[in-house]
Amino acid sequence: MLKRTVEERFGFVRIRGELSGVKRAASGHLYCSLKDEKAVIDAVMWRGNTGRLAFKPEDGLEIIATGKLTTYPGRSKYQIVVESMEIAGEGALLALLEKTRARLAAEGLFAPERKRPLPFLPRVIGVVTSPTGAVIRDILHRLADRFPSHVLVWPVLVQGQGAAEQVAAAVNGFSQIEPGGEIPRPDVVIVARGGGSIEDLWAFNEEIVVRAIAECPIPVISAVGHETDTTLADFAADLRAPTPTAAAELAVPVREELADQLAELALRKRRAVVRPLSMGRERLEARAQRLPKPEALLAGFAQRLDDGSERLRRGLRDRAAAERERLHEAAKGLSLPLLRNRLERAGDRLQAQRLAPTLLTARIGAQRDRLDGLARLMASLNPDRVLERGYVRVTDAAGRTLVSKAAAEKEPSLALRFRDGELQVVPAGTRPARSASKESRPAPEQGKLL
Repeated sequence: MLKRTVEERFGFVRIRGELSGVKRAASGHLYCSLKDEKAVIDAVMWRGNTGRLAFKPEDGLEIIATGKLTTYPGRSKYQIVVESMEIAGEGALLALLEKTRARLAAEGLFAPERKRPLPFLPRVIGVVTSPTGAVIRDILHRLADRFPSHVLVWPVLVQGQGAAEQVAAAVNGFSQIEPGGEIPRPDVVIVARGGGSIEDLWAFNEEIVVRAIAECPIPVISAVGHETDTTLADFAADLRAPTPTAAAELAVPVREELADQLAELALRKRRAVVRPLSMGRERLEARAQRLPKPEALLAGFAQRLDDGSERLRRGLRDRAAAERERLHEAAKGLSLPLLRNRLERAGDRLQAQRLAPTLLTARIGAQRDRLDGLARLMASLNPDRVLERGYVRVTDAAGRTLVSKAAAEKEPSLALRFRDGELQVVPAGTRPARSASKESRPAPEQGKLL
């Protein structure tokens, strides 16, 4: 009943106070207290609402919380369930800023892949800032200390009415300078302004400035406000500097450091050239001392040569004796009676084979009879044998026998082979080619072949 009474009576409240004891539970819910100089009230913000916050709640931050009062029976306390939270005094601006940031981020203006590296040593540096403030003096002083460079200052308003348009025009103006012209084109552009409130820095949150920086073909360093200040220009720039002085430090290296590095590299180069020679000389001397004398190197080989020569002599002598012994043993088996005995045994084996002449003559006669039979068969199959009985064989120009009328009609000329010779004819419907000497004489009438 107490809970229902409180929620019905205080269903919508707005409380302004300072955050205290801010902690986020593992569940994602936010627990804190709101206090002023007179009172304090516990607050809770459920996870679904904390995800829509445009800022990170921290202790000491003054905010305006909107929600309803309720009770928590577990501790017999009342608290506010926060539906939304905004920074006191800056809520409208922050809401507009977050809306613009989300829209431009969706277009890809803040994408990391759009960021370009800065030149290592720019010759010309363009600065977009107020010409009368301390910012330009700090930048010029820092550049003179680190690496004196050619600086082009484009004076603009950095606060108030028309400041955003002037800053955007200055960035676009640097972009439109042609390389190699009368006015040198900057290698890097610094957009700078001192610190201030969110209202003072609002010109650098305008869409016209953000788009000009994002579309600038020259790398841009954003140095707006102090280190804790953040504007949309910082997201669009290729590099964000916490302060204008830091922007000058990021733009150029230190000349003395570069000179020291060059001197160190030159010294290392000289050492690198000399060191291999000295080390090589030392290694050569050390190795030369460890080398043995030539006599010691050849002693082992000479001993091996003598040993091999002696073994070769003994081996040849033993081999000759063994071969001589084998020769004597072989000579014992070459006696005349033994050879005569072997010859007689070979004659007996030859006679055992029974190679009588009649066997060969009988086989030759059988093969001759077979050959005569084949000759008679070939003569009976000869197509010219039937010519003796009055038949005619028709052939083409190549001498191939034609056996059909269709094949004969395709030939330009035919040969009729009779028993006593050949006759050249032309199929009906064709004329033989005329020779050059007989073009004027009519061709004799050709008979038709049936």
